[in-house]
Amino acid sequence: METRFNLEEIDKSFQVYSAGKIVDGVIVLKREDGVIFNIGGKRDSFIPKEDFTNFENVKIGDRFKVCITNKKTEDGMIISSKSQADEIIIGSQTAEKIKLGTKFTFVVTSIRDGGLCSKLGEYEIYVPADEVSNKEIGYVGKLKNKQLEAIAIEINRENKTIIASVKMLAEQIEEQNQKAFWSSIFINKIVEGRVERIVPFGAFINVGGIDCLLHISDISYDKIKSADEILKLGEIRQFRVIKVDKENKKVSLGLKQLYENPKIQKLKELKVGNKYSGEVVKILAFGAIIKLEKGLEGLLHISDATTKNDARIYQIVNLGQILEVTVKSVDIEKGRCSFSLIG
Repeated sequence: METRFNLEEIDKSFQVYSAGKIVDGVIVLKREDGVIFNIGGKRDSFIPKEDFTNFENVKIGDRFKVCITNKKTEDGMIISSKSQADEIIIGSQTAEKIKLGTKFTFVVTSIRDGGLCSKLGEYEIYVPADEVSNKEIGYVGKLKNKQLEAIAIEINRENKTIIASVKMLAEQIEEQNQKAFWSSIFINKIVEGRVERIVPFGAFINVGGIDCLLHISDISYDKIKSADEILKLGEIRQFRVIKVDKENKKVSLGLKQLYENPKIQKLKELKVGNKYSGEVVKILAFGAIIKLEKGLEGLLHISDATTKNDARIYQIVNLGQILEVTVKSVDIEKGRCSFSLIG
């Protein structure tokens, strides 16, 4: 009887075991250093012990999928990996769930033509150069191995490719941040912000993605020449909202407004009728400015310095003179006080 061979069928029975291919198989032998894994016909591969998370539970007859690697053992046996196959399968399942317009996370594996490349299981992910966000466009070369978020704008299931946009997602987030910010901002609200830029007239503070102005006069009750005397670039602090202009999209913040003015604290310690020692630090047409030992300044009006109607203040006190004055009035709201030499 003549035996005929179908060469076409024989060719089909031989699989091409290229690196990265996922194949089914079964464990046929367990050793101390790993397992022998049959991947079809008489073709066996080796899976190292380290590739399993629970090697003690692995047994002969276990069936699962593996990924062919580009490595071989010393005796020429193909090395395969269950962990790599699991990762690819999970990645593919994740990619299959991605729909047009939905957000997903990926890790940049390479840069091509200014765009970002990645893999999600068997799917190729690509973010074209014009779809990289404006914030990161100048740092594309530094994005390799970075995790980013993007929106799927094209999906080809047959070719297993996804075109995505980081820029579109950034714009959506910016729009959401703007709406949330302007709907919730109000005067006297305490907000947390990052010092974004220091400028000659103050600093710009990033609050929820919105740049707000912190004028140098609202940083400290003490006079300062530059914002960096108090603030550090990049630091996160709390601020008080002191002005809101929703029409022109402007917000002013204050740092010193979080605390009570030291002058007010000192005013609260003064008691009307009590006597204090003070120095004449300025002569005015209608009186003199007296500075107490605590640093608080107040007005000594000419009418409170003498009973003479035609007297001049310089006839009564001298610049630099130390006087004992009586507190006549304290106005906490206006932040001022007055003194008297009479009585």
